[in-house]
Amino acid sequence: MSHITAVLRTDEPHLMHQAVDEAVRLLREGEIVALPTETVYGLAANALDPAAVTKIFEAKERPTFDPLIVHLPRKEQLDLVADVPQEIAHTVKQLSERFWPGPLTILLPKKPVVPDIVTAGLPTVAVRVSSNPIFKRVISALDKPLAAPSANRFGSISPTSASAVLSELDGRIHLIVDAGACLFGLESTIIRIEPGSPKPLITIVRPGPLTPDDLKPFGKVKVAIRSVIDGPADSPGQLASHYAPRTPLRLLSRPSDFIPEHGKRYALLSYRGEEKDGYLNLCDWEEIMMLSPGNGKLPEAAVRFFHVLRRLDELGVDEIIAEPLHEHGMGIAMMDKLRRASVRL
Repeated sequence: MSHITAVLRTDEPHLMHQAVDEAVRLLREGEIVALPTETVYGLAANALDPAAVTKIFEAKERPTFDPLIVHLPRKEQLDLVADVPQEIAHTVKQLSERFWPGPLTILLPKKPVVPDIVTAGLPTVAVRVSSNPIFKRVISALDKPLAAPSANRFGSISPTSASAVLSELDGRIHLIVDAGACLFGLESTIIRIEPGSPKPLITIVRPGPLTPDDLKPFGKVKVAIRSVIDGPADSPGQLASHYAPRTPLRLLSRPSDFIPEHGKRYALLSYRGEEKDGYLNLCDWEEIMMLSPGNGKLPEAAVRFFHVLRRLDELGVDEIIAEPLHEHGMGIAMMDKLRRASVRL
């Protein structure tokens, strides 16, 4: 599985048309290509072609028990891949009208047309519609659903730029479509909907850019807590060890939890780089990188999250120490990812 990996830019109209045409050609031929979305870069294949989807698992070295998200060209095509139960149909319609295209993924009963390899044999399929203009051009021209997990090797840091994809998958895929940095920088929010009275129950099974406050107008919202260490997942992005740098990462609860070991080199992943937070002076850090310098703005931190984590991983230190973030809004998703990144199996 060795290819010459082309990276095609989209920052000029004629380059964008060439990149889209080449991506569509490869997808029609049953190949896989890396495409930008508004969340992270995805590794895409025709979701209805089991042989093409198999290439995603091979390139990523992803276990087949971890299901994929299916992206639709248009929200009106939901019934192509999913059966929407009548008792939640109104809520699904409300959510899709409000958040599609966008970073929301909904778990629904799958139709037989969706191959089992896409859903890891589960009866449900994870569905969303991307708002990224390049992704939309490709999937609209193809006019087929795309399976597109993050374009990285399994379990490692998700890519939010074409260069990050290249560092992960160079030689494993034919094409990366480069559309610059991703808008949100975090994978989509995944939800399950169940009937309830007086409101339906919306369970966030993977936190992401859309927060509990965003979803509250549509039902009673809870965030699922996954306690299983690792193993088969009932939704994409649920494995305990995930989003992990090669460098060991430790998430602190408070500054006093950290006592540096003599001779070890440490780097700090800081939320805002403020001395009053108590982490900057804990040791002679090899490097300090901030998610939202001075401001502590969670959306800014989210956009920089995977980029900063990747930069710290490239330093070659003995351990990355991470400050905790405020666990509300988009901070819920980042803390979830830091906990998974710190799991060593």
